[in-house]
Amino acid sequence: MNRPLPFDPIARAAQLWEDRIGPSDTMAAVTGVMRVQQIVQSAVDGALKPHGLTFARYEALVLLTFSRQGSLPMRVMGERLQLHPTSVTNIVDRLESGGLVARTPHPTDRRTTLVEITDDGRARYEVATKAVTDIDFGLSGLTGRQTQQLTDLLTKVRKAAGDFTE
Repeated sequence: MNRPLPFDPIARAAQLWEDRIGPSDTMAAVTGVMRVQQIVQSAVDGALKPHGLTFARYEALVLLTFSRQGSLPMRVMGERLQLHPTSVTNIVDRLESGGLVARTPHPTDRRTTLVEITDDGRARYEVATKAVTDIDFGLSGLTGRQTQQLTDLLTKVRKAAGDFTE
């Protein structure tokens, strides 16, 4: 990361926006969300890289550990991770090449392939989870209550965008 600026560039941009264009609240909020996403992504990537994982691969391992059987159909993984089938295939290919998951035939549906987490995958999930939780997923500077408020607000935006229905 570069040296910190002696001023908040988003606040400065918001003031200029206000002076030249009009109300700047939404612009400042979106710009702040985008910048925080960069900060969080960098921190999480840094925590996961020593474990040979990207966030997408880590999420897939987490999803599999959360499943009752330790396996899920690839289609279900895509739905839950909100990813295109091609992206899921790429993630599973990478995890499989590292011995962290295995593809297995579905016991009752020949058209379906299951992805099952391996013992190595569970071990990697555990050390990677410690790494990301040790850094609070890169979301520092907030209290527990503020983190919950942020989650609630972001959930409202996601719901309004049609991310989920309940």
